[in-house]
Amino acid sequence: MMKAHVYVTLKPSVLDPQGQTIHNALRKIGFGQVEGVRQGKFFTLNLADGLSPADAGAQVERIAREVLTNPVIEEFTYQIEG
Repeated sequence: MMKAHVYVTLKPSVLDPQGQTIHNALRKIGFGQVEGVRQGKFFTLNLADGLSPADAGAQVERIAREVLTNPVIEEFTYQIEG
């Protein structure tokens, strides 16, 4: 079975209050070497056997673009394994 791992993050130009809160908390507990935190979402898609790598990539890109992300404020990357 093929799996796709999709990572969705806010675009760099979009403020990330949750990431900033985590960053501040890390500094307060002694992790001052962390220079920034951006939060995001992670999805695993189980793909049907028999898909070619090109077809799998095309489907995952379409799913990520049309369903998993808000293209105004988010971007995505993905990896396919199997």
